[in-house]
Amino acid sequence: MAANKIKNSAEQESTNQLVFGKKNYTIMLAGIGVVILGLIIMSLDKEEYGFGFLGLTLGPIVLMAGLIIEFFAIFAKK
Repeated sequence: MAANKIKNSAEQESTNQLVFGKKNYTIMLAGIGVVILGLIIMSLDKEEYGFGFLGLTLGPIVLMAGLIIEFFAIFAKK
């Protein structure tokens, strides 16, 4: 009976573990922030149809940097 309780608690412990560690989630939040910043930068462009520097150059570069940060957050070790 006691061995069964130990086994059940060990199974619960293994199922409650998160896939990523705290470091991964911190990097993911930073990446999400950079992606949102890139979208905001693109929306600030005052040129017609967003054809200015902010809409065509700076915003997409910042957005891609955020996606690259997300990529590294997924593959970073715990």
